[in-house]
Amino acid sequence: MNRYITIILIGLSILIFSFDSSQTRLSEDEKYIQKADSVLALMTLGEKIGQLNLPAGGDITTGQATSTDLGQNIKDGKTGGLFNLKGVEKIREAQRIAVEESRLGIPLIFGMDVIHGYETLFPIPLGVSATWDMDLIEKTARMAAKEASADGINWTFSPMTDISRDPRWGRVSEGNGEDPYLGAKIAEAMVKGYQGDDLSDIHTILACVKHFALYGAPEAGRDYHTVDMSRNRMYNEYFPPYKAAVEAGVGTVMTAFNDVDGLPASGNRWLMTEMLRNQWGFDGFVVTDYTAINEMIDHGLGDLQNVSALALKAGVDMDMVGEGFLTTLEKSLGEGKITEEQIDSACRRILVAKFKLGLFEDPYRYCDTERATTEIFTADNRRFAREVAAQSFVLLKNENQVLPLQKNGTIALIGPLADNRENMAGTWSVAGRFDESVSLKDGIENALGDQAKILHARGANIVNDADLEARVSIFGKPTLRDERSAEEMIQEAVEIASQADVIVAALGEAAEMSGEASSLSDIEFPESQRDLLKALKETGKPIVLVLFTGRPRAMTWENENLDAILNVWFAGSEAGDAIADVLFGDVNPSGKLTMTFPQNTGQIPIYYNHKNTGRPLAEGAWFEKFRSNYLDVPNEPLYPFGYGLSYTTFNYGGIKVSNEQIKGDQKLTASIELSNTGKFDGAEVVQLYIRDVVASITRPMRELKGFQKVNLKAGETKTISFEIFIEDLKFYNYDIDYLWEPGEFEIMIGGNASEVKVTSITWN
Repeated sequence: MNRYITIILIGLSILIFSFDSSQTRLSEDEKYIQKADSVLALMTLGEKIGQLNLPAGGDITTGQATSTDLGQNIKDGKTGGLFNLKGVEKIREAQRIAVEESRLGIPLIFGMDVIHGYETLFPIPLGVSATWDMDLIEKTARMAAKEASADGINWTFSPMTDISRDPRWGRVSEGNGEDPYLGAKIAEAMVKGYQGDDLSDIHTILACVKHFALYGAPEAGRDYHTVDMSRNRMYNEYFPPYKAAVEAGVGTVMTAFNDVDGLPASGNRWLMTEMLRNQWGFDGFVVTDYTAINEMIDHGLGDLQNVSALALKAGVDMDMVGEGFLTTLEKSLGEGKITEEQIDSACRRILVAKFKLGLFEDPYRYCDTERATTEIFTADNRRFAREVAAQSFVLLKNENQVLPLQKNGTIALIGPLADNRENMAGTWSVAGRFDESVSLKDGIENALGDQAKILHARGANIVNDADLEARVSIFGKPTLRDERSAEEMIQEAVEIASQADVIVAALGEAAEMSGEASSLSDIEFPESQRDLLKALKETGKPIVLVLFTGRPRAMTWENENLDAILNVWFAGSEAGDAIADVLFGDVNPSGKLTMTFPQNTGQIPIYYNHKNTGRPLAEGAWFEKFRSNYLDVPNEPLYPFGYGLSYTTFNYGGIKVSNEQIKGDQKLTASIELSNTGKFDGAEVVQLYIRDVVASITRPMRELKGFQKVNLKAGETKTISFEIFIEDLKFYNYDIDYLWEPGEFEIMIGGNASEVKVTSITWN
């Protein structure tokens, strides 16, 4: 059939459908399905399979796409979308081939790893989660969507909602920490931010919740490794954020690399169909992670044809990069291993997404070069990124109120991360302008002008091992390794420090020491940097550690010996200015940890909402024989979940409840007085925890069930109230029934998981 006639037929079928008055009774989703079916009816088997193929788009360049293999595949209808192709001109060219040179003219979808901002970068997700501010988090996703869509992108592979309790796993930097309740709230906010209320709005993009499922719990913290857990733990502790994203209307879901119950996620029908679609009602499309179908071969499930058929039957719709669908499904269909209805179902879901994005109406709707020049990396966007970054920082220690610093005297700025713009972005920042990020040195100089003297020395390399440091820099964010000996660098730093009033030590990880394929067996502070700190300690000058990290670190020595520790994660484009805002008191830190910091690596996994044992250690005790404890270290973490200091102080009163005896569907109100007892205005994250004291199965010692970020002026007192319903008491029991059980409950309110006020109620 002539290509132009075919395209006209598609247009006419959609138009006829649109004017059919009988369709007014259909829901919006049903209308999109029927529109997709009108296209599906015109497609060949090869074109249907082509829609299930998602290659990387790196070899498309303006004016040259038609001469590449990728360009030919687009022309032949063998491509449903592209990902990580940057630049509106390149995207427009690829789209032009799809809609003007392929037989049916079906538009492509364009995805990118827009993880914590597009060109304007926010802190890494673990850092943004530390704001505990859902409105702010939603706005970061909305701004990322606005920038990405202005440059041709209409699909992001975010949010990552994998719960993790093991900081050896590098991808904790890309998630929201250890708690399912907080993770669910953040997932919902991110989906709303990316997708808005209408996907056809050109300022929104399609979200993709990942990695389904359980990717954050690999054995030994080693990326891509085996995951093995009970159904009870899955449902109660790991599934809630994924489910929250689905309930928020997320358009796509990405499969995980790991196996679940012995089946890799990409071939696991229980996960992709029974759970995701049948139980949760997900109606979008499922895409694999990068070559995840092919990797099932190494998992031991057969050759490419076999694992591709397995994935399709499981409920996977789009194959990222691997081309197993593209090259084997037609053969599998002929051999009866799959059905054409399974291919049609996958193709239909992808077409529906394209209709929702408005791509059939206008394939070039995201290719406005004017938007690309006026809406990306703007001054307003950068100001907002600076605000978010400052709110994400967590003050871990502040002995004798060393912070905030005075804007006078002499400051020694020391460390390998003090003057390194490229590493401010952190991991998964593929579209960022690294060379335009603000370094800490830049930020301090901007804040001080000529009011104070700044002395600078490197002091140490990130790590002593040059080979390890080379592996860290693999994604092109140089650590700027110094070839001098460690002794020379330390001597220079000590000489600089001896001339200063205070030392600001910019230390921690390089950007890619956390992230994908960046697992560590030991999360102790790097030896090279600890040696530097020990030498600086000998000067007797106060030391402020500005900690750059994408994961919890074991820092017992640093906590015991340094005067102040400010955790700044990797703060994005405006890192340096935001850090200076907090160091000098223009912003009072209010961030709270969303992941527990252990005292040493051996405590891992460590998390606040653990269960009790039959031989619990007495509260406040360090060691007792035949109790659940260690010989060499207390059970307690270095910094607990929810922890974070302020330049002011907060006092919690006692908990008041509306009733100590609650029945059925009644509402319980728990209140507490919060006072700012210090000299600074500040914000406190007030956290509500509940413990189900007696239940049919073992239950956590406490579970986060609410939080409020409260602003208080110095000397001000507010009453903070939480409303608690039966829904807050529900859990999945032994038989995976979702219910609540009457009995005694402890209500806890405080500033972190370890410091709470407690009262008890009975709910029958």
